[in-house]
Amino acid sequence: MDPELMQKLAEDMKNMTVKIGEIEGIPLPKSTCDTWDQIYNFQAREDDILIATFPKAGTTWVLEIVDLIMLNGDVEKSMRAPCFVKVPFIDLNVEAMPSGVEAANAMESPRLLKTHLPIQLVPPSFWEKNVKVVYVARNAKDCMVSYFHFQRLNKSLPDPGTWNEYFLTFSSGNVPWGSWFDHVIGWWKVKDQHQILYVFYEDLIEDPKREITKIAEFLGRELSAEVLETVLRHTTFAAMKENPMTNFSVLPSFIFDQSISPFMRKGKVGDWKNHFLVSQNIVFDEEYKKKMEGSGLSFRTEL
Repeated sequence: MDPELMQKLAEDMKNMTVKIGEIEGIPLPKSTCDTWDQIYNFQAREDDILIATFPKAGTTWVLEIVDLIMLNGDVEKSMRAPCFVKVPFIDLNVEAMPSGVEAANAMESPRLLKTHLPIQLVPPSFWEKNVKVVYVARNAKDCMVSYFHFQRLNKSLPDPGTWNEYFLTFSSGNVPWGSWFDHVIGWWKVKDQHQILYVFYEDLIEDPKREITKIAEFLGRELSAEVLETVLRHTTFAAMKENPMTNFSVLPSFIFDQSISPFMRKGKVGDWKNHFLVSQNIVFDEEYKKKMEGSGLSFRTEL
């Protein structure tokens, strides 16, 4: 990126007030709301693959896995660009960069794309073209902790405030991309109506080989034992934390301030225990039971 442009962007970011708007009652970055027509009318292609998640559910991990599967384990090709460049984020629109939609439109097929949109806001063309979607879900407590730290470091999202404040904000669904509960349940309800593979973050942590094989089969790819090992090795937390194409270290600190918290922080199941007060855990469990009842969805908060 041009140094003068970087300087201007740094100044803009310094003076910027982060604004959140709403689409159909879902909180979204204002820049996303401002270009909503362009996003909703996005034209999918039949051979697209969409990675869909609630924020901080293992998005970067799974998109790197899928990219490597589609490249048959070619690590060199997977390092062609940072993950946020090679996989357009269709609901993102930031200054000084092409929007996710523009980046996707300029890309040759087959495309790997990313979204955090809840099911009701997904551009209809994905269903019209019968696109394959890998949806990744992570337990609410670890998601909350990870999102809290992410909002602390990401200068394009609202400041989360203290942990106690954020606990209430997240629980009420008043975070960018809305309620965790509505998101995971919404996608779960339609998984059999479309080509959707619903993957659990905790399963991936527990047995990555099994889950990567499952994803590959869903995508119609058969991986040799050697390729599977390559994918496994390249997508461990330790490998991705050191990889500048996946750890977001190429972004300047005025956008992602990783001195506050690293983007690749822990990648564990159960870190919520280091954050939740006993009283918060009781309150959250009661709310969780009410909202998840009858959904048929089950999450593990420890392994």
